[in-house]
Amino acid sequence: MAFAVTSSSSSTAISGSSFPRSSASPDLKVPQIGSVRLADRHATVSLSPRRCAVKPVNAEPKRNDSIVPLAATIAAPEISEKVEVEDFEQLAKELGNASPLEIMDKALEKFGNDIAIAFSGAEDVALIECAKLTGRPFRVFSLDTGRLNPETYRFFNEVEKHYGIRMEYMFPDAVEVQALVRSKGLFSFYEDGHQECCRVRKVRPLRRALKGLRAWITGQRKDQSPGTRSEVPVVQLDPVFEGLDGGIGSLVKWNPVANVDGKDIWNFLRAMNVPVNTLHSQGYVSIGCEPCTRPVLPGQHEREGRWWWENAKAKECGLHKGNLKQDSAAPLNGNGNGASHANGTATQSDIFNSQSLVTLSRTGIENLARLENRKEPWLVVLYAPWCRFCQAMEESYVELAEKLAGSGVKVAKFRADGEPKEYAKTELQLGSFPTILFFPKHSSKPIKYASEKRDVDSLMAFINALR
Repeated sequence: MAFAVTSSSSSTAISGSSFPRSSASPDLKVPQIGSVRLADRHATVSLSPRRCAVKPVNAEPKRNDSIVPLAATIAAPEISEKVEVEDFEQLAKELGNASPLEIMDKALEKFGNDIAIAFSGAEDVALIECAKLTGRPFRVFSLDTGRLNPETYRFFNEVEKHYGIRMEYMFPDAVEVQALVRSKGLFSFYEDGHQECCRVRKVRPLRRALKGLRAWITGQRKDQSPGTRSEVPVVQLDPVFEGLDGGIGSLVKWNPVANVDGKDIWNFLRAMNVPVNTLHSQGYVSIGCEPCTRPVLPGQHEREGRWWWENAKAKECGLHKGNLKQDSAAPLNGNGNGASHANGTATQSDIFNSQSLVTLSRTGIENLARLENRKEPWLVVLYAPWCRFCQAMEESYVELAEKLAGSGVKVAKFRADGEPKEYAKTELQLGSFPTILFFPKHSSKPIKYASEKRDVDSLMAFINALR
């Protein structure tokens, strides 16, 4: 999708796309959906007419904590049909030289009301501008961690007024935040890393949001983080999170500005007179939570202002955890869905951390497997903390454990990579990570959960059918 920008005060004209791309295809023919003409610092936008049936969004939609409520207050068409199976890897190749506007238009066209823009309060406001320029209805959500800068909160308000939208804000669970702060203090991330805090304040709220969508749009760019984002495609199946239909592959992730340089993003924002976060004028480039963000010096990379006390290759909060790569020299596990070090383990912080979960040792799982008459049934996940599919089900499994607390069903985890892997493969039916087993009360043989749908309701149905 293309649009043109011209200025009466300059002889420079930008055509085809306001974002220069690393490579261009002369054969790419893109339909024109609108044009922008700047004169005397005022912009007018003319869009070609579209015909579509649109149902207005109610001002107060019925709430459901497991989904993002209808977000941007622009009316959106209802989509009730399941998304067709599509080769998104091939689509990413086809759109490799497309403009951000064309990619945005394709995303909104395909997913309608089942897609939303994730807005962080930084230069990714360019995504909202592109969505507006397509002329299509769109939705926007944002994560309020409770620790953002005051300037970012004011920026949210300014963006809502500028575009005439109402963003939907996702908040962390108050009980989880309280437990974290009471046990470890307000600034524990300076001592033991940011992952735990981000998991509570960002990742879990995002997971709840995405469970109500079939696709989401992010502002990731390849030049943002050399250690983690250098290979980001313009569209992909989300490797970590699950969407509305549940299971791996149920969520599509669009990155319309993946191939755009940061300086070109800013040229676009200035040309379109788009509001920006005032922190940018104070030396901030990449903006997150206040304690974990600082200005960068001239010549420093933008991500050096985030979690500056940690390794550059690990500078992801968990929202884009699929970007993190394991040691390239490490072998793949049997399913090819993750990498491990020479001893079969990875330097990855543990997952499934909850007081409602039992952590089984090698001896513990062997004893459980030998019992023929157990006092209570057990549900056990065989996992590896570096496995992206295990990471994807962490939220639902922990929630399940908390729901089953005191119900007579024990919920446990057993780390089965490394040395225990051979035992797990021969004795516990491990084929790939994660493997979920139900140990009935009066049978020694565990029953393997066969489905890839690992949401709470599906796992609960599995348990109820067997206990």
